[in-house]
Amino acid sequence: MKSYLKVITNIFLSSIGLSVLIGSLLRIVGPINQHHTINRKINISAKSRRLAKKEFKARKTNFISFYNKKLEKFERLEKLINKWENLINKNPDLNVSAFFLSLDEQVYAEIKSEIKLSAASSIKVPILIILLTMLDREEIFWNEKLILSKDTIGSGSGWMSYQEIGDRFPIYEVATEMIRVSDNTATNLLIKRIGGINIVNQKFKEIGLNNTQINNYLPDLDGTNLTSTKDLSLAMSLVDNGSLLNVSSRDIFRDIMSKSKTNTLIPSGILRGLGKESKDTDYRLSLKGYLVHNKTGDIGISYSDTALIQTPHNSKAFASFIVKGPFNDPRSPELIRNLSAELVPFLVPDQKSSKQN
Repeated sequence: MKSYLKVITNIFLSSIGLSVLIGSLLRIVGPINQHHTINRKINISAKSRRLAKKEFKARKTNFISFYNKKLEKFERLEKLINKWENLINKNPDLNVSAFFLSLDEQVYAEIKSEIKLSAASSIKVPILIILLTMLDREEIFWNEKLILSKDTIGSGSGWMSYQEIGDRFPIYEVATEMIRVSDNTATNLLIKRIGGINIVNQKFKEIGLNNTQINNYLPDLDGTNLTSTKDLSLAMSLVDNGSLLNVSSRDIFRDIMSKSKTNTLIPSGILRGLGKESKDTDYRLSLKGYLVHNKTGDIGISYSDTALIQTPHNSKAFASFIVKGPFNDPRSPELIRNLSAELVPFLVPDQKSSKQN
């Protein structure tokens, strides 16, 4: 009996010792395995970011290559240019830049499209594009919140400037309001989040916007922020065809652009070219099969508009206009409408005769 109890005791003590030993090993191995798992996740995330940056670099190269070719393979619409020149010559004291592009039809028209003019609120379109490239590369997050600070308050259009300092707004709301109601404070919040004016300008250059530059926060009533009509249209076109953004970010871009409330320039001009005049511009255009996603700019001395135009023929085109002239001169916005009206015959793919000289 004593021998039997001794065996049982030895087995019991051995079990306790083995349990302690296994427990100690688990305490050592567990953190190592956890650390390995964390490192693995970090490596996967870093790899994803590297791939995203590599993909963006390829897109950027494509954009710059396209830009530097200066549309050599596209047909130049001399007939449209002549119509524009006739309108512009009636107002010789106005400084006018115009650019039209159809990737589907591989045609374009331009007048002084590379000169730098006051961008006004049209600068918000390149800012949105830069923001979305950062979203693609996971450098920002769509639900990330930005804090309203005194240095970002911008007078003029928008409602965010009237909110309390310290209020937080998600980036998706800030980006939307920058375009929807042309909110200047929203724009300044995004400039600051991207890294400041110098970083934004650097990123403009990275995607080939060589004529676009921010010098001051919005509203920039002195017109120091610059862009060109070619920069605006080429950037929008290469976003839309997927060369500059992922599919999801491209869809976000189109959705935000579709929310712009001001449609008194290019959209109204296209409606005029269709033989209609109406205050309900977007609805009347839709009845004709047109969707025009645009962003205007107005600082009195400079009027601008840039647009993505979807036609009833399932084709897309891009147009940008900037007119600089006397303060609040009604001829400036009226000229943009008239220049836009002349686009209509050239938005019809099957009218080849309209492309002839």
